[in-house]
Amino acid sequence: MLRLPLFRNPAGIGPILRILAMLLLVLSLFMLIPLFLLALEGDGQMWPFLWAFAATFGTGVTFILLTWGVHIELRPRQMFILTTSSWVVMSAFSSLPMQFGAPRLSMADAVFESVSAITTTGATVLVGIEHLSDGLKLWRGLMQWVGGVGIIVMAIAVLPFLRVGGMRLFQTESSDWSDKVLPRAGTVAKAIGLVYVGFTIVSIVSYWLAGMLPLDAVVHGMTSVATGGFANYDASFGQYADKPLILWLSVLSMLTGALPFVLYIRMARERSGVLWKDQQVRGLLALLVVVIALLTLYRTVRGMEFFDALTQVAFNVVSVVTTTGYASDDYTMWGPLSSVAFFYLTFVGGCSGSTSGGMKVFRFQVGLIMLVNQLRYLVHANGVFVQRYNGRVLTDDQIRGVIAFSFFFFFTVAVLALGLSLMGLDLMTALSGAATAVANVGPGVGDVIGPSGNFASLPDAAKWMLSIGMLMGRLEILTVLVLMTPTFWRK
Repeated sequence: MLRLPLFRNPAGIGPILRILAMLLLVLSLFMLIPLFLLALEGDGQMWPFLWAFAATFGTGVTFILLTWGVHIELRPRQMFILTTSSWVVMSAFSSLPMQFGAPRLSMADAVFESVSAITTTGATVLVGIEHLSDGLKLWRGLMQWVGGVGIIVMAIAVLPFLRVGGMRLFQTESSDWSDKVLPRAGTVAKAIGLVYVGFTIVSIVSYWLAGMLPLDAVVHGMTSVATGGFANYDASFGQYADKPLILWLSVLSMLTGALPFVLYIRMARERSGVLWKDQQVRGLLALLVVVIALLTLYRTVRGMEFFDALTQVAFNVVSVVTTTGYASDDYTMWGPLSSVAFFYLTFVGGCSGSTSGGMKVFRFQVGLIMLVNQLRYLVHANGVFVQRYNGRVLTDDQIRGVIAFSFFFFFTVAVLALGLSLMGLDLMTALSGAATAVANVGPGVGDVIGPSGNFASLPDAAKWMLSIGMLMGRLEILTVLVLMTPTFWRK
């Protein structure tokens, strides 16, 4: 078989294309699930999925043939390219069913929807979601579910290796599988997959037993654990706002997805309370308790019954902090304090090694440690203060990573908001839209893209910009920015 030198050369794109081919083949198999459902229902919308399957499967097979015999051994530069290109390619092909069939979205809308799904952001341009075919509802949930497990693997195995955004801080407990969790990386990947599938099944069954329709239970079960936020209704979880049990079950599912999955494995093996011992987990839970208590008090004082206030506040606060993006009520209508509070919560995120987006709790904790030490230096100029996190000494490399990521995170939000304002969007829409995209939360703040709105009315240029923002936020910013530097492309 004729092969170009570019594909034979391990320093070229051959290994990258071969891995992309495998990802496309897996994605095409997932397309068969809604295809079979639509076929069983006799729905004509099965044909767009069949065409999308053919295009995705055919491209994957083509890449396999082009790279036949290529040995997969990736260098750091190739890992950067693969990390970004895999999410771009998966998002592009995931959009095909929405372009080929009802509701026949434009390319900008379809790509925005698929990027939002794969990155588990949860922002949507669809109106009348409850009237979509069952296959498309299921496909939206599947995209987020696949993206969620991909995010876990990337956060645990790839980003610490690439020394991106301070993620090296977790390398000893997440990436060095030889003696920390399980003996082999393959075994760990399998264990994470089993945990992810197990939590998803528990979530689906609990929703169904609590009164959800079967398809709703499946889709919401997948998107809850993936902290994705796609729902089967325009009203999101407002459809079930009168069923507190379902809202509390969702709170548990979202929290499950927002905690480090590697700790679940260690907990199962060691049974030593490793979850509570982790500084990230304690910080996240403490933040949630404080914010929920304050906002519940705020709503109770303003005349709402205590349990209803607690339920609504707990659900929406957990949804935003874990970057799931569900909404059971328009929290921007709760009062000025709530609007500002939810805007701040947009940036937080869950724990490293989870399905959540945002800045991640550990970066705020490390920043607080650095602030406290700096204040000590001002008082004791000659003092020596050791900075520790999770019982380990923070190295200069780790601190630089946290600072660099934090700066570029807010810089990206600022640039994106400026670009959106040039599209004619008002200040609140532009700023909260940029923040919610980069933090992978979903709904923004305001009348246009708030919990009671969506992104359909935005111009196409704004949707493309937000799609880029969602990808950059999910890939920890620096993974994408490094590809834009001339130094990266020099031999």
